[in-house]
Formats: sequence, structure tokens, C-alpha cells
Amino acid sequence: MIRKRKKKIFGYLEKPRISVFRSNKHIYAQVIDDYKGHTLIYVSSKNFDFKNLKKKDISYKLGKILGKKISSYGIKKIVFDRNRYIYHGRVKALAEGLRNVGLQF
Repeated sequence: MIRKRKKKIFGYLEKPRISVFRSNKHIYAQVIDDYKGHTLIYVSSKNFDFKNLKKKDISYKLGKILGKKISSYGIKKIVFDRNRYIYHGRVKALAEGLRNVGLQF
């Protein structure tokens, strides 16, 4: 059996990596500078009060919030690390929220 190896995704200060993790209830995203090994920004759906919204809508709004925080640092380009999640549903909604703020990846 041949196993596929994960391609190494690397971000740096001018083009940081956004790592996404989702659980059954919440979604988390962090902006990482892999060169220094530091997390620059972290957001979670736990930290905000999203009532009466679907999980997909929460992910979209969280992407917009994260995008505004990233833009305040003057960053325009990012590397999107979906952590082997399918680019579908909540992960896609988070990415669309980031794109609507004006980030490129």
C-alpha cells in the first residue's frame, strides 16, 4: 500500500499560514509565522456570541473577523492550511469570509 505524504505548508511573516481546526460544535483558526514559530492571531467561535446562526454562517462571520484583524497588520496575502479537511462546508465558508475582506491565497 502506498501512502501519500503530506505536503509541507509553510508561512512566514509577509505571507503567514492560517491553520483551521473544526470540531463538531466550533471552528478555530490561527495565523502562524512558521519561520519564528509564533501564533500571531487566534480566533474561535467559542469567543463570540453567535446565536440562532447555522455553523456555516458562523464560520463565514469568523472568517470576516479574522480577515479584518489580519488586514490591520497590513498583510494582504496568506497561505491557507485546511489540515486535511475537505474544502467544503464550514472550511469553505471561513475561506470565503477571508476572501471578502480582501485577502489573497
